[in-house]
Amino acid sequence: MKKKFLCLTMALAMVLSLAACGGSDKGGSTSGSVAGSASSSATGTKFKIGGTGPLTGGAAIYGNAAKNGAQIAVDEINAMGGAVQFDLKYEDDTHDPEKAVNAYNALKDWGMQLSLGSVTSKPAEATSTMNFEDRIFALTPSASSVATTEGKDNVFQMCFTDPGQGTKSAEYISNQGLATKIAIIWKNDDVYSKGIHDTFVTEAAAKNLEVVSDSTFADGNDKDFSVQLTEAKNAGADLVFLPIYFEPASLILAQAKSMGYSPKFFGVDGMDGILAMPGFDTSLAEGVMLLTPFNADATDERTAAFVAKYKEQFGDVPNQFAADAYDCVYAYKQALEAANCTPDMSNEDLCAAMMEQFTTMTFDGLTGDGQGITWETSGAVSKSPKGMVIQNGAYVGLD
Repeated sequence: MKKKFLCLTMALAMVLSLAACGGSDKGGSTSGSVAGSASSSATGTKFKIGGTGPLTGGAAIYGNAAKNGAQIAVDEINAMGGAVQFDLKYEDDTHDPEKAVNAYNALKDWGMQLSLGSVTSKPAEATSTMNFEDRIFALTPSASSVATTEGKDNVFQMCFTDPGQGTKSAEYISNQGLATKIAIIWKNDDVYSKGIHDTFVTEAAAKNLEVVSDSTFADGNDKDFSVQLTEAKNAGADLVFLPIYFEPASLILAQAKSMGYSPKFFGVDGMDGILAMPGFDTSLAEGVMLLTPFNADATDERTAAFVAKYKEQFGDVPNQFAADAYDCVYAYKQALEAANCTPDMSNEDLCAAMMEQFTTMTFDGLTGDGQGITWETSGAVSKSPKGMVIQNGAYVGLD
């Protein structure tokens, strides 16, 4: 009798495991490390979606923006009352890879079925390896290094890759005729900055842009930029390209003003957020240009509604990290609905379904140019950036 009951139980389990959408083909080899709640089916009525990011520390403006943007999307979707509902959980990684791994494990213990990866690149490189091993699909809003997705068939990006930002920046500067002589100040121990720098230099040469100064800094010497700025000034650079985050950029802007050097400054998405930096004199950023996938001043209905809701709930203007995270959640909703997925599915089956959807679907979000967002099989996103300039303490579209 016990033997018969055991057989029936095993047969029922096999039927249930085959009932999920997407089949059992993972699109890649499955590691034997899948264990615990990460490999079992959920028992709730909502999909569990988790991410790690710097919610405290120097990079907290990025992590909290992503968390807030994702939360708005989750609240909106849950209020719709449709078949796809979410539970969202973010863990603090303080922009540290080791802490990001611990945060990821906490999310896996919680029962995470889908991932928003990590907000910044070095932590994301660590957690994306675990996403791959555990077959938990990841869509990061803002980790832009190539290594985040390289060799991991189930890790995708909503943001531009670092090389893509470097190429697009050089193209934009050339097409708009913004400069004849360019200086670059970049961070040599940061994968984000280096990735953008390297492709910018290559594309600048192809566009016949003259790089007259190429100087670097690293942790520990990121407070005094007089040497780099003096070199750029003496070389006659009329534009300084800053493929860096806004904290050191804010110091560069202040020190350039104090030495009477007033070139054009051009940044990338890491500069987005400088206006909200505590204690920063926004007049120092007047005229600073950058490429970003999101314009908070856009007048279309969806953007205006998101910005208004973000201001109401968090008392601030959303940056592109918030908008990209908002888009991530809605992209998940579209993919889950198209694949007829249900919350009782295992992360492995959800992973297979998401891989199929994200490599075939077109998504319209807040970010990009409105022409539709698509993904390559490598996980890289395809969408166009927007040129922005800071005027009177606000971002204004250049195009």
